[in-house]
Parts: sequence; C-alpha cells; structure tokens
Amino acid sequence: GSAMKSNKDAITGQPIHSMVSERIRTSILNGELKPGVFIRQQHIADKYGVSQISVREALKDLASEGLVEHIPYCGVRVISYSLDDLSDLFALRAFIEGRTANTATKLITKAEIEYLSQLINEMKSAVEAEQFALYRELNRQFHLTIYQSSKSSFLIRTLEVLWSTYPTMLQGNFPQNDIPQAPERNQRDFMEHSKIVDALERRDANAAESAMYEHIENAGKELLASLRESKRQEVPGKKQGELRLQGKLEEVNK
Repeated sequence: GSAMKSNKDAITGQPIHSMVSERIRTSILNGELKPGVFIRQQHIADKYGVSQISVREALKDLASEGLVEHIPYCGVRVISYSLDDLSDLFALRAFIEGRTANTATKLITKAEIEYLSQLINEMKSAVEAEQFALYRELNRQFHLTIYQSSKSSFLIRTLEVLWSTYPTMLQGNFPQNDIPQAPERNQRDFMEHSKIVDALERRDANAAESAMYEHIENAGKELLASLRESKRQEVPGKKQGELRLQGKLEEVNK
C-alpha cells in the first residue's frame, strides 16, 4: 500500500490517478458501478491504497469523458442516460456529420475516397456475429475519415466527444444483450455508405449532406426501436426501493 502514495505507480510508472480512473472506468462499463450511483471517494482510496487527491483527479478525468457528474453538496455519481439522450445524440450526429460531409466534398482527396471504398468492402465481409467489434471499428473509421477531411476543427472536436460518449451511453445504461450485435443493418449500411461515397466522388455537396444525414438518422431509429422493444419486455416493478435513494434514476435501468 504505502509505496503507492507517490504520484507515480511504482510498477507501471503511470500517474496514479490515471490508473485509478482506468479501474473506475472499467467498473462503470462492465456494469459493476450502476448509473445513478454515488461514488464513495474514501472507499475507492482505501480499495486501491491511494490518496483521496488521486481519486479526485481520476474523477475529474472521468467527468470530462462524460462518465460521471459532480452534484454540488452530494458528491460524484455515475451519469445515467435515457433513451431520449440517445435519440438526441443521433440527431446531433446526423446534423453535424451532414455538415462535415458537405464541406468534405470540396476537400476530400482521391486517396481518401479510395480508402472509404475499401472500408465499405471490408465491412461487407465482416458479417459474422463474432466480427461485430471489427465491423464497428471499420464503421467508425469510415465516419472519422469523412468528418476529418472536412478540416472543420470545431465540428471535428464536437464529433470526437459525441463518438466517445456513445459507447459509454450504451454500455453503462442498457443491458448488453439488448444491443443488436449482428445488425441487420449490414445490407442497408452498405447501400447508404455507397451513396455517401458516390456523392463525395461527384463532389455533390447537397447530396453528400443529405445521404449522411439520412444514414445516421436511420441507424439511430433502428437502434432506438430495438432498445424500446427490449424495454417493453422487461418485468415491471423490480427494485423499486432503488428509486427512492438515487433521485431521478433513469427508468431505463433495471
């Protein structure tokens, strides 16, 4: 224990607070720390044998990632997201990525367009359930390549935040098995992605913007529909006592 009280971890050499934030992040993402729950700083400090200052620094990092929030006079709690928040996230992405696709038509290079076509082909063959993580990564690269080629630094920064919030929103707040793992989207994704690349290739700004907007809107609608469906199948009246304690605990949580 006490050897760890310096600012660096004796073994890994990484700052103590980033080691602590890594562990808390893992506990949130694997559902050990539930949305709406207050994090007891002293408990974390004791558990990992670190100072409360390190725990505070770690929580600051996690707050900037949108995993926890600071409630005045109460402490820090794990953020809970609702289906409405998820819907808002897709609406924002559709609008902003539509704009970046519009700008990208003037700036995207031939090589980048070829790379997008290559990603589409790789996604087309990543159809097995166990390739879902790969599919998701290829999809992220596809979107990232387009919005970064717009060179709109403010919009790019905003999208980075939205893209990093998305997995947090899903993993912490909705049961894992409710998230469609092998999306029936593959065929539609393929067509929608191809339509976007086609518009970029033709340098048609309006077509690129509306193709991107529709694509993200469709993806959002589909995900929300499947999450709402699985919510309807939940057993009502579970753990009502939790609601008293945690104030406005989003109804999404079981």
